[in-house]
Amino acid sequence: MADTVAHHSETDEQLWSGGKQPFKISYGKLMMWYFLLSDAFTFAGFLIAYGTLRMSSPTWPVPDFVFSAFPGGIHHKPLLFVTVMTFILLASSFTMVRAVQEGHQENKNGVVFWMVLTIIGGMAFLGSQAWEWTTLIKGEHVSVTQNPFSAHTEYGTYLEGDGHDIKAGDTFVPGDSYLIHKHDGHWGNLPYQVTDAEGNKVNGDDGKPLIKQQAFGPKAFGALFFFITGFHGFHVLSGVIFLIIICVNAATGLYVERRNGYEMVEKIGLYWHFVDLVWVFVFLVFYLI
Repeated sequence: MADTVAHHSETDEQLWSGGKQPFKISYGKLMMWYFLLSDAFTFAGFLIAYGTLRMSSPTWPVPDFVFSAFPGGIHHKPLLFVTVMTFILLASSFTMVRAVQEGHQENKNGVVFWMVLTIIGGMAFLGSQAWEWTTLIKGEHVSVTQNPFSAHTEYGTYLEGDGHDIKAGDTFVPGDSYLIHKHDGHWGNLPYQVTDAEGNKVNGDDGKPLIKQQAFGPKAFGALFFFITGFHGFHVLSGVIFLIIICVNAATGLYVERRNGYEMVEKIGLYWHFVDLVWVFVFLVFYLI
C-alpha cells in the first residue's frame, strides 16, 4: 500500500513539475504555430471581404486584361509575370526545406547556403511585386480610389452601361484602347472604336465610325488589390529580414553551441512556408478567378 501511494505521489509530481514540452514540441515552435493560426484568420477575413465585395458588384475587371504586362515592354501575355513570381516564391520554400534539413544534420555550412538562396528568392519576389505595383500605378493609373479597367468581359463586350455613352452589349477590340488613360493631364481622352460581334467597325448616324469614351470600373478593385497584396508583401519583407538575421547567427556559429538541430531555422521555416501558402490563395483569388 505504501509503495502504491509513493508511486502515485511520484507520478503526480512528474505530471505537475512543469517544463514539459506540449505535443512533444518546444515552447517556441508551439507559439509560432499559435501566431500562424491567428495570422491565417486575418488573411481569411481579408479574402472573405474581397469575395463579398466582388460578388456584390455586377461587373469586375478580368485578370487576363489587368495582369498582362511583362518586363521589357511585352504586353498581352496574361498572367505570365505573376506565374514567374509564384514560381520564385515556391522555389524559395524548397530552399527553406533544405536549410531545415541541413540544420537537423548540424551542418552549419549547408544551413547558411540554403538560407542565402531563400533570401535571394524572397528579395526577387519583392522586386517583382514592386515592378507590378509600379506598372499598375504609373502605367495603368490604378489607385485605391479609381480603377481604369472598365466593366467588360474577356470577349470584348460590356456587361452594363456606366456613363460616357456606354451601353450594355457594346463591343470593342481588346487592346490598349479598352483602358482609360491620362492624356495631357485629363482622363477619358482615349476613346475606343465600337465594333460588332464579328469585329467590324460600327458607324454612327452620320456615317462616321462610332467612337465612345471609356467607363471606370469598380473602385473597390484597386483598394482591395493593393491592401491585400501589400499586406502579404509586408509578411514577405518581414520574413526576409528575419531570415537575414538568423542566417548571420548561423554563420557565426551561434546555433552550433545549442545542439538543438538549428531549431530557430526550423521556426522561421514554418513562417516562410505559411507566407508561401497564403500567396497560393491570393494568387487564386486575384489572378485566376
